[in-house]
Amino acid sequence: AGSRQLLLEASERAAEEREAAGAAATTYQELLATVGTAVEELQQRLAGVTDALGRNKAAHGAAREAFFQQQRELPVASRSVQCRDRVHQAGGRVVPKMPVERIELHTGVAIAFARTPMAVAEVGWDLAGSTGGRFVLGLGSQVRAHNERRFSVPWTPPAPRMREYVQVLRAIWHCWKSGEKPAYEGQHYKFTLMTPNFAPEPIDAPPPPVMIAAVGPAMLKVAAEECDGVKLHGFCTRKYLTDEIMPRIEAGLAKAGRQRDNYEISGGGFLATGPDDASVAKRFEWVRQRVAFYGSTPAYFPVLGVHGLEDLGHKLHAMSREGKWAEMAKEVPDDVAHLFAAVGRHDQIVGAIERRFGGMTDALTLRGDGVGDASEIPRDLVQDIRRIPHRYHGLPR
Repeated sequence: AGSRQLLLEASERAAEEREAAGAAATTYQELLATVGTAVEELQQRLAGVTDALGRNKAAHGAAREAFFQQQRELPVASRSVQCRDRVHQAGGRVVPKMPVERIELHTGVAIAFARTPMAVAEVGWDLAGSTGGRFVLGLGSQVRAHNERRFSVPWTPPAPRMREYVQVLRAIWHCWKSGEKPAYEGQHYKFTLMTPNFAPEPIDAPPPPVMIAAVGPAMLKVAAEECDGVKLHGFCTRKYLTDEIMPRIEAGLAKAGRQRDNYEISGGGFLATGPDDASVAKRFEWVRQRVAFYGSTPAYFPVLGVHGLEDLGHKLHAMSREGKWAEMAKEVPDDVAHLFAAVGRHDQIVGAIERRFGGMTDALTLRGDGVGDASEIPRDLVQDIRRIPHRYHGLPR
């Protein structure tokens, strides 16, 4: 009886274990089925995303090709792409080739003192190579407050420092191009070490031309003596151009033994245009705001000074210190705002540009705030602007 009881208990335990194992197997199979369903759903979603990405890539490629095709059809002077205060480097030191042959890429402008000359030289070298020599490096010093309080950069007199900055850039590029040992030592910058391990790959292009932003006499002198061109500030009038800028540029070029025909002068005022009077009036208000903003900066007071408007500058500066930014534009009369811009409808703006900039400025920026979206600008208008006589005929190669 005892043996039979033990056998019965063992049989019952075996039955329980088989039942538990079956339940576990069932649960495992259900789990596999659930996971399989989830994986299948995920694969379907990924397939959908992949299709969407493919369509987007195709659309982007078509749009990109259409843009560059349009650029191929434009005249030379209207094919400059301005990048404000940013230089981007793709994939470390590898920058893809530009798929066009004539378009230029400018920085307008990159803030110099917030970047080391070596860092800027490396990016400029890569972009010169990727564009086939059609990259132009535009640099600016910015004012003291932004250097110290926005970029955390110690301040020194900007013109002597910018002169050395341009010189050391050229020394770096000369070293990479020639293989010669570096030996630049200035008060602000030094370049005396370049090991082969850190030298970039050669490029089939000359180093990039350098232009700097300039407003005051000292920086204009540096621009003329050291650079390939100058990017004039929008906060500029024709009188300031004729009385203050051009004499210093001409003197600097003469000292450096260079020709004006090989020196590009860009900017020097704003544009406000559109297809009708309403759009022009709206964009003229943007000009008024820009004049108020820049006019509040003491470094730009000399521009107001040639018109006897120093008191306006001091008033705007006081308002900016009080945080009254939204109210400052009301202090700028129409006649003052007109000093800083060429204004008119599309059928008027060519004549306005010629009167405002003609004979001095070689290139202007069709900035969206003043001229609207690119789709608003008739192609023949760009070509008409290009026909305005100018002195610059390109860099000597």
